[in-house]
Amino acid sequence: MPLLLVLAYPAQSKTEELKLPKLGESSTSMFSAEYEHQIGRTWLRMFRSQAPTIDDPLLFSYLEDLIFRLVTHSQLEDRRIEVVIVDNASINAFAVPGGIIGIHNGLLLYAQSEDELATVLAHEIAHLSQRHFSRRVEFQKNQQPLNMAGLLAGLILMATAGGDAGLAALTASQAAAQDSALRYSRSNEAEADRVGMTTMLDAGMDPHAAPAMFERMMQASRYTSTNRIPEFLRTHPLSENRIADTRNRARQYPKRPPQISLDYQLMRARVVNQLADTPEEAVNRFRNELEGNPRSEEAAHYGLVIALTNAGRADEAGLELDTIWSKNPGRLEYVIADAEIDLVKNRPERAINTLTKQLELYPNNHPLTMTYARALMRNQQAHVAEEVLVAQSKIKPKDPALWYLLAEVQGLSGNIVELHQSRAEYFILNGNLTQAEKQLTYALQLTENDYLTSAKINQRLQDIGKMREQMDI
Repeated sequence: MPLLLVLAYPAQSKTEELKLPKLGESSTSMFSAEYEHQIGRTWLRMFRSQAPTIDDPLLFSYLEDLIFRLVTHSQLEDRRIEVVIVDNASINAFAVPGGIIGIHNGLLLYAQSEDELATVLAHEIAHLSQRHFSRRVEFQKNQQPLNMAGLLAGLILMATAGGDAGLAALTASQAAAQDSALRYSRSNEAEADRVGMTTMLDAGMDPHAAPAMFERMMQASRYTSTNRIPEFLRTHPLSENRIADTRNRARQYPKRPPQISLDYQLMRARVVNQLADTPEEAVNRFRNELEGNPRSEEAAHYGLVIALTNAGRADEAGLELDTIWSKNPGRLEYVIADAEIDLVKNRPERAINTLTKQLELYPNNHPLTMTYARALMRNQQAHVAEEVLVAQSKIKPKDPALWYLLAEVQGLSGNIVELHQSRAEYFILNGNLTQAEKQLTYALQLTENDYLTSAKINQRLQDIGKMREQMDI
């Protein structure tokens, strides 16, 4: 199924009952770029309501920057991309029509380098640039009556529960055209491999990372459950032939000395902490790495800093941070780590001073701003934190975590009307339109004599009505 995963293995999250967009009757204009964009945004709201996602501004900014670097060198014409990070240890990434790219944070544990991660992301961008969704639907229409619900159900399951579960839903609804449809899908996969490698090359990345990443995925699949759909039913099979084709294509280009991206290794360290069962488990893992031969010693120290901070061992975390911060005092990851240590030590004023200096150098930087707002809130400066987040919401209006934090600080500052509106935005982005309507109704009851605010709230209620028309709720 070409919307989709480059390669997926079963995830651990539970998929709830699916809620699918009401797409109406098919037409020649139905799968225009604009309509795909609409599908993607509707799907993302649904997806967030059914899958655990990651709130990590540093990791998000890194992945967003890497994806846009690749997109700039791709064939993708509509570059309105949105990124979602799924809290799941499985090897998985997916692309949804309309420019949604999802990454399981577990993917970073398997990709040993930035180039290997870029292999997966470039492949997914190629699915979007080649309009595989629209081409697949057109193909299916020629084989049998279109079952769009089956296609999108497969997509959601693929993104949340792994490729095999999604394929089961797909084949249940599309059994009549199963064999020919799967052959078509394999063609899409081959095209995505080829186009994705071209994107990597144009972006200055190593094409030899592609076969290396595929081989690692193949090896990982050997340790997964044996209760799997047979190879011939998979829409994106990872086979020896596919790896060989990728290897042969890479051989056309000279090999490069291995490059270690510190940015990437620092993000991997963050993911190790996210997926550890306890902070102490992460502490032990990084200490063991440092006693051996870590891929990046600096990143291992950074991972240990985060683990110690999460474990409440702030003094140890500070000493550990000193070993790497002096080498690169302007690195934002270390500045934020220092601020987080101060918050654990209940020294929010010091954190505020540190972050204020950095924001003067990097105004509106999202990870810095979010940490700064939390420090202000801890320092009982909720009104200032509110001003900061309201301004940031105009830059990052599609970040659910921002609206959640904004609602918190508005509650502390006593701005109840705006609190309800911020909660509504949070619920909208997470696909819970009923709760969003309730929050806006509460706000409306408090603004009977405020015409402008009432008009704004009523307009948002109308927006939700339009969203409902796009969703089968």
